[in-house]
Amino acid sequence: MEHLFGQDWEIISAGGATGEAFFATNENQRLFLKRNSSPFLAVLSAEGIVPKLIWTKRMENGDVITAQQCLNGREFEPKEMAQDRAAKLLKKIHESRPLLTMLERLGKTPYGSSQMLLEVESTLDEALLTLKAVKTSLSFLKREGSNIQCEEWAVCHGDVNHNNWLLSDTDELYLIDWDGAMIADPALDLGLLLYWYIPRENWSMWLKQYGAKLTPELELRMKWYTIAHTLLSVQWHKNKNRIKEMDHWLNYLTTLN
Repeated sequence: MEHLFGQDWEIISAGGATGEAFFATNENQRLFLKRNSSPFLAVLSAEGIVPKLIWTKRMENGDVITAQQCLNGREFEPKEMAQDRAAKLLKKIHESRPLLTMLERLGKTPYGSSQMLLEVESTLDEALLTLKAVKTSLSFLKREGSNIQCEEWAVCHGDVNHNNWLLSDTDELYLIDWDGAMIADPALDLGLLLYWYIPRENWSMWLKQYGAKLTPELELRMKWYTIAHTLLSVQWHKNKNRIKEMDHWLNYLTTLN
């Protein structure tokens, strides 16, 4: 990475699970670098969803390096997820035709309830399948799976945790970390956000800001995807030997059933 820049640049790891992200800093500029980022990043930048893409370079070994504007700012706080700008940004993402077209060009196909149920069933190990909360949740997914219908697919982020929302010093809001982007039911993103951050009595108001109405059908879809996502999270944390986090999401399952 260092030979892309002169000696006056400092390159440090940005951390993360993949080890493919870096910060490049000199006296006048700070960039966020990523190795082999998806071409999807360019469309996200053009749509104003992520900080501006500055350049893309292909290396001699075939790697592609992208450099984004590295903004001063902070993560959104959990309580701020109730703000209308979070709802409006998520709506902008779900309605974006350029984002959907790019994912389709990259070979993505809709990830619906049948695909997600198949992933859950093939992912959960035998030990987890003996637990009451897991058995109850899986039974719900199977029972209601045929009632989960999506009329209009959208680009979904898949992990709308407040840590992935960046508020810049100039008061611009971005949703970052798009490695898990998919074509899916918008109820997947909506369910996670509402269940994690918004008191149930405020769901209708939040969805009104987003531009949707809380119907029994939407509520079922959000619950279904949230339970399925939680089951996958339980197994993921177990695989990483993060037992405390695994137990947290197992306990969370009992609140959903």
